[in-house]
Amino acid sequence: MPKEVEVKSVLNKTKKRDSWFLDDYTVNMYSSCSFNCLYCYIRGSKYGSNLEQSLSVKINAIEILERQLHNRAKKGQYGYIVLSSATDPYLQIEEKYQLTRAALELIAKYKFPVHIITKSDMIVRDFDLLHQINKTAILPTDLQNKINQGVITSFSFSTLDDTVGKIFEPGATSPTDRLAAMDQTIKEGFLTGVSMMPLIPYISDTAANLQLLFSTFKEHGAHYLLPATITLFGNTKADSRVLMMNAIAKHYPQLLDRYKKLFSYNTELPEYYRVAFYKKMKELHQEYNIPNSILQAAALLKG
Repeated sequence: MPKEVEVKSVLNKTKKRDSWFLDDYTVNMYSSCSFNCLYCYIRGSKYGSNLEQSLSVKINAIEILERQLHNRAKKGQYGYIVLSSATDPYLQIEEKYQLTRAALELIAKYKFPVHIITKSDMIVRDFDLLHQINKTAILPTDLQNKINQGVITSFSFSTLDDTVGKIFEPGATSPTDRLAAMDQTIKEGFLTGVSMMPLIPYISDTAANLQLLFSTFKEHGAHYLLPATITLFGNTKADSRVLMMNAIAKHYPQLLDRYKKLFSYNTELPEYYRVAFYKKMKELHQEYNIPNSILQAAALLKG
């Protein structure tokens, strides 16, 4: 059972807007995560090896969020709110607590734009609120000539293979169901793309798999693709590097020596690997004519 906690702040102002995600603010209605992705950057923090066991529900979050949004709106400090930066907004416990839906109601009320990043298909439940936000959101002044969408939705994929997904992100919605939800979101007219973060070395970033990813997302009408390499941390049983190494040893023993070479002494992939990766990404973006940024995709939609 998740722990219920009270917090003093929910709406967090970012120091600088990230050019990939356009995050002026972040909101996390829950702490920790039941999706249990082995590669998660939170691994190695206080939450331990099983993120689901450390789930917390911010039971006073709606009261706090309303006060913070009211104050920001009164000052005209509008900007994109990212749901969520440190956990998924549509965890399984959202069905019970519905804090994400309540947060979207407030975001609509105070006319803020929103960017939802998720591995879930539960987003379809909230299309009514997302349409309201998309119509009435007040965009940040410096972006008003670059984007006319009050809602951005990014579906996170590290693989399209349900079996692979079950190994590395065991609690998440299957890639197949996630893709179906993305289809619905695109049909609803929302600016929708894919966060391919992270791709898994020698598993989902092989030449064949990259072609599959790009061709599939192109076929399904994704407006942008944001690919990135993996970063692994720590040396204890709760850390992403150890969890990933254990999974590779169990399910892909033929890759274990390669992973040891890549990550035994590093958190990031070697420079030669990253350079080759992003060179390939540039080629694939050009080949499939898919934008590699949200603002580029928004400009195309504006026509």
